[in-house]
Amino acid sequence: MASLLISLAGAFETFAISAPTVVDSILGRVTVERCDARLKSWAKKLLDQARVTRTVRNVEHAGASEVFILMSNHRSLYDVPLLIESFPRTLRMVTKSELFRVPIWGSAMRESGFIEIDRNNKKRASEGIEVAKDRLKQGINVWIAPEGTRSRTGELGKFKMGGFRLALATGLRILPVAIRGTENVLPADGVLVHRGASVEIEFAPPIDPAAFGSGSRNDLMLLVRDAIAAML
Repeated sequence: MASLLISLAGAFETFAISAPTVVDSILGRVTVERCDARLKSWAKKLLDQARVTRTVRNVEHAGASEVFILMSNHRSLYDVPLLIESFPRTLRMVTKSELFRVPIWGSAMRESGFIEIDRNNKKRASEGIEVAKDRLKQGINVWIAPEGTRSRTGELGKFKMGGFRLALATGLRILPVAIRGTENVLPADGVLVHRGASVEIEFAPPIDPAAFGSGSRNDLMLLVRDAIAAML
């Protein structure tokens, strides 16, 4: 059943974690740990409010302490809380610059460590990749949706190269992730949240970019895409 009330409740929860983060930034007391706690709480509340049944498969592939570049398919805004709740450690995402223009929420995203990518501006896109490198050096796992946008059909779209450049530059392993069913909670172009959906998230064995040079970037991309497609 689609519900405007659940959509509004989700917006309220988003504001409820954003405002304190902005205040913390002003007071100079933003920490990774504090942001993690808020994000985990926010993710659980959004999924619980929508009565989403979650199944997590093969999370052992995420390891105990290794820093990864996560790559997944992207079908819904609910991919974000599902990934944040399911991944066992600190996680921040690379996301389009438009989301950073949302009042309060955008400022909170920036202060909590999310990474802005302006795909229409090559210079700013490169700056975003440098920020992502810095996050990874700090031990923060970074999530990228290589399709670049949510799928409107559910099919896995064409991958963009930015994330693979990042993997080759840092040498960090890519953790392929498949997400199933979040489009039944909130479709790509939807506004109303649907209650009672069942979703699954699955982690594949990590892929090491070390065997690939810049000239083999396309081969690395195809390997990761095939890993995600096989799970889907």
